[in-house]
Amino acid sequence: MDTLTLLQHYWWLIISLLGALLVFLLFVQGGQAMLYDLGRTDEERNMIVNALGRKWEFTFTTLVTFGGAFFASFPLFYSTSFGGAAYVWTAILLCFVIQAVAYEYRRKPANVFGERTYNAFLLINGLLGPLLLGMAVSTLFTGANFTVDRLNLAGTGGEAVISQWTTPWHGLEAVADIRNWLLGLAVTLLAQLLACQYLMNSIDDETIAARCRRRIAVMTPGFVGCFVGWLAALLVADGLTADPATGAIRVEEYKYLHNLTAMPYVAAALLAGVLLVLWSIYTGWRGNRRAVWFGGSGTILAVLALLLAAGWNDTAYYPSLADMQSSLTIRNSSSSLFTLRTMAWVSLFVPFVAAYIWYAWRALNRRPITRDEIRGDGHQYLSLIHI
Repeated sequence: MDTLTLLQHYWWLIISLLGALLVFLLFVQGGQAMLYDLGRTDEERNMIVNALGRKWEFTFTTLVTFGGAFFASFPLFYSTSFGGAAYVWTAILLCFVIQAVAYEYRRKPANVFGERTYNAFLLINGLLGPLLLGMAVSTLFTGANFTVDRLNLAGTGGEAVISQWTTPWHGLEAVADIRNWLLGLAVTLLAQLLACQYLMNSIDDETIAARCRRRIAVMTPGFVGCFVGWLAALLVADGLTADPATGAIRVEEYKYLHNLTAMPYVAAALLAGVLLVLWSIYTGWRGNRRAVWFGGSGTILAVLALLLAAGWNDTAYYPSLADMQSSLTIRNSSSSLFTLRTMAWVSLFVPFVAAYIWYAWRALNRRPITRDEIRGDGHQYLSLIHI
């Protein structure tokens, strides 16, 4: 394996890891979606918002880092998807903007719109954020309507557009594929399951804990059904593979199933992740306050394995439904060797960033939130900038 190919695989691994962390951190959105179900009084809702408010910046920062890493390492995907599926990514961006506004102004004295308006912002972000992100990730497997023409770079007519969307819906056509809905709903329900586990760990209140356990029991069948349905459809679906020598792309039956058999370590990670998530659901339902650590670890392993299966083994990680040869692979969409190598050196600082995140997480969760703490004057959630 030459240096460029090695770095392409390395950066797909980094992006997959960031994507996996992002899916885990969507428990913040999951908790917001259940704000009025788990919190029946203002005091209970304030406890939930304060618990989630300690972590929302982790989610937001990971989303931005994920997008930035994709732009730097695979710029053709960034320009194709973020530019072409503009309506979808704009909706996702707005969802997270109103979340940030809600956390910063919800409890400010004499705010213009009132607390209920900002609660509504949190609900919108909690429901639409995971759903839209899940459906967007699903298109890495189901494909999108775009074409790529690199010869446009040499054009002299003033229009140097490499990739173009072939429908006027700019990403909204993804709602017509039931598989995208299945993964979107699975991510949404998983976020809520993880949120229940997180709140049981972060709030010392038996009333909220009992409601979380009931929600886990109610949501589990839906999550398992959606995820198993999506995974089964994926494993029997055709995929696109690229010829390592020529780069020509062709259809391969059972491509993703073949990827798992060709990369048994990826299959093992997927299986371990699924089992850990299921174990966390069971132990969370039984009242184990540490269930979130099993659920988080399992989510990261499972999503990491699925994203690796989407991009490694000469797989087209962004299939084109309009022109098969326009499909994107880690080989034909990556940055230059110089860029990937430079970023690889920068990535050596990642362990230090991870250590800081772990320290901040522990500092913010030093003790569970209680009703007495909420009743104290001037209590506000702690964000990273307040540590």
